[in-house]
Amino acid sequence: MTQTTADASLLSGRAAPASPEDRAIKRQRVLDILDAKGQDSLLLTTNTALTWYLDGSRVHISLAGDPIAAVLVDRGGDHLVTFNNEAGRLAAEELPSGVTLHSVPWHANLHEAAAAVGLPGRNAVPVAEADVAAELRAARQQLLPNESARYARLSAEVAALMTDVLSTARPETTEFELVSALAARIVAAGAEPLVLLCNGSSRSSFRHPLATHSPLGRRAMAVVCARRDGMVANITRWVRFDAGTAEERDAEARIAGVEADIFDATVPGARLDRIFTEIKAAYTRHGFGADQWEQHHQGGPAGYAGRDPRVTDAATDTVILGQAFTWNPSGPGVKIEDTVQLTGSGLQVLTADPRWPSTTVNGLQRPATLQL
Repeated sequence: MTQTTADASLLSGRAAPASPEDRAIKRQRVLDILDAKGQDSLLLTTNTALTWYLDGSRVHISLAGDPIAAVLVDRGGDHLVTFNNEAGRLAAEELPSGVTLHSVPWHANLHEAAAAVGLPGRNAVPVAEADVAAELRAARQQLLPNESARYARLSAEVAALMTDVLSTARPETTEFELVSALAARIVAAGAEPLVLLCNGSSRSSFRHPLATHSPLGRRAMAVVCARRDGMVANITRWVRFDAGTAEERDAEARIAGVEADIFDATVPGARLDRIFTEIKAAYTRHGFGADQWEQHHQGGPAGYAGRDPRVTDAATDTVILGQAFTWNPSGPGVKIEDTVQLTGSGLQVLTADPRWPSTTVNGLQRPATLQL
């Protein structure tokens, strides 16, 4: 195993986004977990945990693959282990200050190598990330000042590019053409399109509609989950090319009512499983079938994962100030979704663009359908 330092000659247009102030707080949160467990080290191996702890470093090559780095956190410091063919780029563009970089051959076992570095003479096996998953999730809940600012910028940019692209759509535009335009704008913004969905009027019954060559027709939905510096902004928008039917407009208003009830339940101290109970009741309260919550997941906390976690009856995490959420209630032919953050003055919508048509629901501006 070799140790690598950053070479200024390798710098090529990107610097690690990490904030030293935020990183120090995150490290203390992990040390607190180790104290509670009576352990000396923790091995981080998932994309969610790594991008959070490194404060935005890119530790992937394939979006569908495993991270190309692992981090051992111990009482002596932070140690990032990566493959030899990745070390130079990580040192130049992704490595936060104060993190020691080690490289191993590209064919080595990354996790075994990472577990072996750290304090001299340490013989204890590091805690596996999976064994403290709930504690790490709690450590990620409250977004720190610099990452909150990064998240707000990304979310606003994603909302703006949705407005730009959907405003140019036409009934004959195909779903693939629409998501291609969205993907181009997302990548140009320095982000990664983790999810791109679209359904035209012929496919409006599908709630996770991968794009096809079908034209949009009279009405369409677009969904984007875009990641930058580790953080994921989630948004859904609708466009139509006629006035819509009375039934559609009624369903749109009612699903916004379901969302408003979820927002009302998203308060400091609330448990996710109890919010989930409110979600189920909200569907019935607003005239949807009692089974509608079963037809699609309902969202949950957001940030360094699309949902962290998805809300279910088994999710007992407690809501705190500074936490981000993406709720996404849906019904037949309708869905509403934005990324929001819980602040001292209430929920702040992050994926907002003032150019997009909106309506006021319970005092909050919510997206309407864009009519072209």
